Amino acid sequence: MAGLGVVFRKEFVDSLRERRSVVSALVFGPLLGPVLFVLLTSYAVNLQIDETEQPIEVPVVGGEGAANLMAHLFRRQIDADHDRFADLDSLRDAVRTGDVDVGLVVDSEFGDALRTGEPARLWIVADMANNTARRSISRLRSALGEYGMGIGIHRLALRGIDPNLATPVAVLTDDVSTPSGRAVLLLGMMTYFLLFSTLLGGTQVAIDTTAGERERGSLEPLLALAVSRSELVWGKIGVTFVFMAVSLAICIVSFAIAVQFLPLAKIGMTANLDPLVCAGIYVSMLPFAALGAGVMTIVASYTKSFREAQTYTSIAMVVPPLPIILVVLNPVQPSVPLMLVPSLSQHLLVTELVKGEIFDPLHLVVSAATTVAVGVACGLATVRRYRSEALLV
Repeated sequence: MAGLGVVFRKEFVDSLRERRSVVSALVFGPLLGPVLFVLLTSYAVNLQIDETEQPIEVPVVGGEGAANLMAHLFRRQIDADHDRFADLDSLRDAVRTGDVDVGLVVDSEFGDALRTGEPARLWIVADMANNTARRSISRLRSALGEYGMGIGIHRLALRGIDPNLATPVAVLTDDVSTPSGRAVLLLGMMTYFLLFSTLLGGTQVAIDTTAGERERGSLEPLLALAVSRSELVWGKIGVTFVFMAVSLAICIVSFAIAVQFLPLAKIGMTANLDPLVCAGIYVSMLPFAALGAGVMTIVASYTKSFREAQTYTSIAMVVPPLPIILVVLNPVQPSVPLMLVPSLSQHLLVTELVKGEIFDPLHLVVSAATTVAVGVACGLATVRRYRSEALLV
């Protein structure tokens, strides 16, 4: 064990002297991810709020004979422009070219149809393939639906019929979610940034202590020291683990600070990232640092140059977070079998913590044991690699 400590101290000091390792572990990984996440999320939330509250302008053809409808649209913050287009063809061309998001055409017999009780026809002119216009289309369609429903209710009331008879089933929603639970809809991808930051924090160290030493020619003298190959490898992995653990801690604190600048309260959400939750997130995700240290070290040990190691470790960094993307597309509930999948188990545990729920301790134990076991397996494979003469070839 004395040899392990010597190797650990040597690699740790060398890594601190390596500017790339320090910058990667303390800046790019733990700080860039949270800042980028908050900026993008804040922009998306503010854009959604603005699009909901800001008035929109809709060109209308034939709206002169539907004054009540135009007044209803105005109350729904939809301004009708009657002068921009004189006919349907010019409006369709403008929508097709993207000059206009959505338009409305009122049938020339709209008023007569309402008076006689016949369906009064309206046409929404839209390009459904235009993603930027979907919110405007939805707002216009919703406002028109409200107008039609209001007329229907008044007709029934004038005939002495209870309007509730037209609604035989009342479907109500009892939302039992908490503000922090709803925030998971936005913060669900936070785990991806945490995993990525963890890997990025120690990748440069893993490369420098393996491929970097081969490229500098310092590997052979190191192998000649009076330490076993096992102690040598675990010392390198230990340093990589420390850098990853530090990067993870900084990233969690950065997220806890950065999310305070998100306008979550405007959309009924709360970021549940108090110190106790952050500590729980760190404990849940720390085993992934052990896995990352083992994976990055074994991958880098099979490369001969720093540049080659950067290429292969970059590919390896993409693989562990993949289960999270699959879960985002197909949500699942935490269970013991899912805790056997590294990165996925960490994502599920962190999600439960952010939602303010208490997860099963067995899930934490299974997740930690499985994740660490994979890291240890990679470490043992690296030891075997270092015992092979092919290492120096």
